[in-house]
Amino acid sequence: MQRVVVMRHGDRLDQAEPLWPAKKPRPWDPPLTDAGLLRAWTVGKRIRAAAAADGWAVHRVLVSPFLRCRQTAERAVAALCAVPDDAALLAIEDAANVPLDTSRLKVSIEYGLSEMMNTHAMGSIVSKVAPGVNKWFPDLPELEAIFPDGTIDHSAEPIYPEVPKWEESILEARSRYASVIKALADKYPHENLLLVTHGEGVGASVSYFEMGLEIYDVEYCAYSVLERQFAMKAGDEQGGFTAGSFKVLTKSGTTGMQYAPVSESWFVG
Repeated sequence: MQRVVVMRHGDRLDQAEPLWPAKKPRPWDPPLTDAGLLRAWTVGKRIRAAAAADGWAVHRVLVSPFLRCRQTAERAVAALCAVPDDAALLAIEDAANVPLDTSRLKVSIEYGLSEMMNTHAMGSIVSKVAPGVNKWFPDLPELEAIFPDGTIDHSAEPIYPEVPKWEESILEARSRYASVIKALADKYPHENLLLVTHGEGVGASVSYFEMGLEIYDVEYCAYSVLERQFAMKAGDEQGGFTAGSFKVLTKSGTTGMQYAPVSESWFVG
């Protein structure tokens, strides 16, 4: 059995300070607020405890290159790698100085998990500069530096080698998220994954794998849990496998998501 957790980033600073993008050289890349950092740590602990209660653990974390996602993943990784047992960990309110066992999982950047690259998601300030942006993010070593030592998988190659092109449509972005989720699961079939992405990505993880649902709220650090059965092909030296369809385990209202069996458009940034 393989599980995939798809998580939204925490509270972003530009929502608390609307003028933040106007003053920054990379207005598309706000950090988390202090509340967002705390929420990411808290939800990371919750994901770990819920997985342990069901008899599994996260093996690999793949992260959108946006700072808000990397900061969220850093706190979640700390929770997943923390040495204290689950009961003791739940009582720890701050990730600082918590001892980590970084052998428990690997982390890498996945550009295919990026924010929707369009005006609808990024806003008017970004849309004015986006056509002239040649480099959206620093080089990979700088992006990875935020994560705990020993967690980076330097051999991992992303599904998308770079950020998606500017002005993709909403439907194109949703399709991208769904295809990347499936591709990452197929790439690491023996591992349970945590994908840290954006609101539309979390929404797509439900609506594309369980058709006929309307997503009408994805809170900060909301997450979905997908599950599928897979089996290795007997005698296949290339490591081939067969896998079933993903089943959405998340129930509306339980992990920060709200959805219903209605077919209408939705957007969460």
